[in-house]
Amino acid sequence: MSGLPGEQTLVASWRALTGVSPGAHIGVDDDLVTAVFPSWLPLNNAIILAPSSREAADTAVERVAGVFADAGVPEWALWLPSPIADLQSPGATAELTGMVADSRTLVMTRALGGGWGSDPAVRKTSIAAATLATDEPVRDLPAVDGVAGLDAWVLVHEGAAVAGAWSYLHGTDCGLYTVGTVPRLRRRGLAAALVKHVLADAHRRGARTASLQSTPEGEPLYRSLGFSAAGRYEEWVPTAAGADAAG
Repeated sequence: MSGLPGEQTLVASWRALTGVSPGAHIGVDDDLVTAVFPSWLPLNNAIILAPSSREAADTAVERVAGVFADAGVPEWALWLPSPIADLQSPGATAELTGMVADSRTLVMTRALGGGWGSDPAVRKTSIAAATLATDEPVRDLPAVDGVAGLDAWVLVHEGAAVAGAWSYLHGTDCGLYTVGTVPRLRRRGLAAALVKHVLADAHRRGARTASLQSTPEGEPLYRSLGFSAAGRYEEWVPTAAGADAAG
């Protein structure tokens, strides 16, 4: 499998996350990756690795729709990798049968060095707690999930976890995912402090690069931390008619 920088780390992280989500599984072949998470809807995604034509892309869409329909998953997204390294330029694909263009995320990477240290406010916990801490304060932090290579992180402020993320170490690359801060405490540097701690920890454990997928809102933060754009994912979701047909 080849693709955008960090793509192998991303898929490996999805595979690791199946260990904390009942019924989840990952399918990988030469041109398609499917991540099926029946009990965790935001993680139901597929990547078409290299569609050679519009017809090939439409055929892949049919295959993906069938996989999610068989799993009873009602909502999913299809990601098309693109070398376009910004979020404003028009997409290379104008139309996919049964699908509608939804959002874009920017693939960003950076080399890791030894410049950052540990932050005493950052702690490890479970994926569920770290995810929740991006939306609301979490005071009782459960133990880590114990999945090899997969770490969930929170930053504690005034007695509660108020920022969260998870990371996955794949070879010498550290994938960073779902970084966020509770709304009332955003733009105070908490997410930046959390990311610096996570990447410093990854560097101590042998990581020499970091990769992530950024929303438009997150891009300024990651650029301030030395990340640069290397491409993007153009995300498509089924139209109502397409979803009905697949079901």
